[in-house]
Amino acid sequence: LPSSRGLRPPNRIPLLAAVRRRSLAMDAAKPAPAPARPAGPGLYADIGKKARDLLNRDYTTGQKFTFTTTAANGATITSSSTKKNEAIVADLQTQVKIKNFTVDVKATSDSSVVTTITVPELYTPGLKGVLSLPFPYQKSTPGKAELQYLHPHLGINGSVGLNSNPLVNFSGVIGTKAFAFGVDVAFDTASGDFTKYNAGLSHTNQDLTASLNLNNKANTLAASYYHQVQRTTAVGAEIAHSFSSNENTITVGTQHELDPLTTVKGRYNNFGIASALIQHAWRPKSLITFSTEVDTKAIEKSPKFGLALSLKP
Repeated sequence: LPSSRGLRPPNRIPLLAAVRRRSLAMDAAKPAPAPARPAGPGLYADIGKKARDLLNRDYTTGQKFTFTTTAANGATITSSSTKKNEAIVADLQTQVKIKNFTVDVKATSDSSVVTTITVPELYTPGLKGVLSLPFPYQKSTPGKAELQYLHPHLGINGSVGLNSNPLVNFSGVIGTKAFAFGVDVAFDTASGDFTKYNAGLSHTNQDLTASLNLNNKANTLAASYYHQVQRTTAVGAEIAHSFSSNENTITVGTQHELDPLTTVKGRYNNFGIASALIQHAWRPKSLITFSTEVDTKAIEKSPKFGLALSLKP
């Protein structure tokens, strides 16, 4: 038998080069990923949203409990109950994703059921369709068909009620992520009157957002400001003037993350109402929030307290 010392090891370099060339050819044959859509101005509801969320979101003087779970088939089931003063409101909501659309069924304690069908991409990228169907049918709360379209320089939202004399809503925003101008109108075909006409503009940069809104049929002028001072701290303010009552409302607030799981917030307005809350994520996606409200101009009144618990196993 020939000695193994006399055998030369096989030359693997040509083989590796061939595999490499084949891999490159396969990668070249793959379609290039679609480029990311540039960030646009968003929808009209986004104008001033950061300041509104800082000054209003999560504050409560009632008790709210929310429990969310996911079934084996992927359906998301959410049960919530809210108590404020002596009134209790509860609802049960189920959301199922089927291929390229979502079905959301919500039943409330007032014996009404609303089914919402959402198609996030309807015919073309950026176009979203929403259909809401209540049961039983009521004239005060008819169904609604809605379309949203987002473009790098445009955001449109339109809806129409599904009844004989529908309420038609339209809002549009033009501009960029940095500068945007928009209008928001509603027309009642039954009375032939505009029930709403608002306008707003905003400026946004990396850590600051400022907006100016003309609301309530041009009766209220509101200016808001949001500033991310540090990675864990933000401040905000809103000044609103009512032309009919010649009254001003000034609200200032702040938010600070004590740690990645705990956030504190506070706000104060020129009527002497001071509010504060602390929110803690005691497990992933599960939050507990304690809040309080005090009338500093009437200290003899008892403060109001609120509790919100959200569980997502």
